[in-house]
Amino acid sequence: MKQICDNIFIGNDCDCAHQFNNPEISIIHACKTCHQRTLMYRRPLPQDHPNYLILQKDNHLYLNMVDAPIEFMPRFAHPMFAAAMEFIGNRPVLIHCNQGRSRSASIAMLYMAIQNKIPQSSYADAAREFALMYPEFGPGDGIRKYMQNNWDYLIRLKA
Repeated sequence: MKQICDNIFIGNDCDCAHQFNNPEISIIHACKTCHQRTLMYRRPLPQDHPNYLILQKDNHLYLNMVDAPIEFMPRFAHPMFAAAMEFIGNRPVLIHCNQGRSRSASIAMLYMAIQNKIPQSSYADAAREFALMYPEFGPGDGIRKYMQNNWDYLIRLKA
């Protein structure tokens, strides 16, 4: 688990397990595995399920986010990114995915750009600056393409 600003930490599955019951930190689970475990499903949920993409439970936000090699579809990704930005607020938040490199780091990078802690001018500029702060940053092709193609929308989200 690595702190990248006052209230944001990035981590992996192990960090999530260590912090899960810590009442002083909220957690964004940017991974399908936690979403599945919490909603107790094995087969894909129907797209009309009320928690198909997002479930907020206590101080946890579960996102049905897969690090796919194809570009994330905005109709699915937009609501998850918006929920993540809204969830963060002014509290300590661990953002985790399986390895702590792609999905969690991308959400944290977006938050940093919205907060003007790194450049907002373009995805490339933000990613370059963020990688200096968090060398583990390694977005998968799907999330990288989505963020590049939707950067103007994403930096206007409320955080």
